Amino acid sequence: MYPRRKAVTPNHSVPPGLSLMKFATLWIATLSFFVNVTMAQTEAGSNETFRQATAALREGRLDEAASGFEAVTRATPTFAGAYLNLGLVREEQGKFDEAVTSLKKALVLNPRLPGANLFLGIAHYRLNQYEPAAAALRLETKQNPSDAKAWMWLGVTQLAMEQPEDATVSLDKAAKLAPNDVDTLYHRGHAHLLVSKLSYERMLHADPNSWRIHQVLAQADSEAARDVDAIAEYQAAIKAAPQQPGLHEELGTEFWKMGKMEEAEAEYQRELAIDPHSLLATYKLGSLQVMTAKAAEGKPLIESALRQDPKLKEAYYYLGRAEMQLGNDNAAVDAFKKAISVVSDPDIIEQAWYQLAMVYRRMHRTEDLQNALATFQKLKDEAAEHRQLSLEKRRAAQGQETTPPADPPKDPNHR
Repeated sequence: MYPRRKAVTPNHSVPPGLSLMKFATLWIATLSFFVNVTMAQTEAGSNETFRQATAALREGRLDEAASGFEAVTRATPTFAGAYLNLGLVREEQGKFDEAVTSLKKALVLNPRLPGANLFLGIAHYRLNQYEPAAAALRLETKQNPSDAKAWMWLGVTQLAMEQPEDATVSLDKAAKLAPNDVDTLYHRGHAHLLVSKLSYERMLHADPNSWRIHQVLAQADSEAARDVDAIAEYQAAIKAAPQQPGLHEELGTEFWKMGKMEEAEAEYQRELAIDPHSLLATYKLGSLQVMTAKAAEGKPLIESALRQDPKLKEAYYYLGRAEMQLGNDNAAVDAFKKAISVVSDPDIIEQAWYQLAMVYRRMHRTEDLQNALATFQKLKDEAAEHRQLSLEKRRAAQGQETTPPADPPKDPNHR
């Protein structure tokens, strides 16, 4: 187990040109808002027709809704809400040309009608008419800047126009307004990946021999668990830029992942020789020294890293291991409890409970020992069950019916 840098590596599988995006679907959930448009503008005879058409729209009876709204537009041709709702029905029916006509009429009657430009933009988008779609969506975001869906659809349209840099701006705004919207998060991530890919392509074109190229390739290899290749690329980058901060730290982590502790320690030390203030190198070197039974050397480094950044939550686990090796049982208990309370990594939490149990055993705190071991075993069983369920789901998706045997029990002190 090694301290992990939480970073996103570019996904080089993204296609270079995304001209069409057929994955977007109509924002049906918002219909209930727009069908409540005031009927004050309608003539008395049209009110009941409008109500019935609205009810039909809500219930998905689209042909009936369309007939009703068309009747209202004939009886009250100045009622923008009827044209808006008719446009929504046409979009749901897939009649996007007719939707555009109705929505444009609604906007002529009421240029600031909420949602009209949004759905006009969507209709143009579905017709692959990206320029008018973007124009309508920009108007919607200008008139209603807090509308997350308008920003999302503008970003989606900009992606279709092969403008990923502009799309990231729009989708970042959408994500800020609706941070848990899955569609927005998907499109935002895709846009940023495209921008990342473009950046690396421009980098390669600007200087094919740059050490940055080797660094990018090393990071991609690392994320793909091609550690031997990652090491080779980091070494090539270091050869090209031997004093560049960060490279030795990243190479050290690759050595640690492969169990080459001496090589990893040497790289972290080289990193600190180049950059004595490197937080990650300080933290990782201290953690590695603790894991190789050099607690007296590693503990001060971990404490230094925590003073610089208390948000290094996993450091509390390694600090607990250091205190444990040094015989500071009470301090070890405090550190492991802190790790359990703040760390999100389930593997670290599981191991913290196990190490806490070992400290309690040494302190002869029998009841605490039993509780800690019980918690550790519960977490271990839950993790094994989760792995088994995930494996069965993958096998089912692949059409495999047999269930493999459960993993054999492992030494909890061995990772």
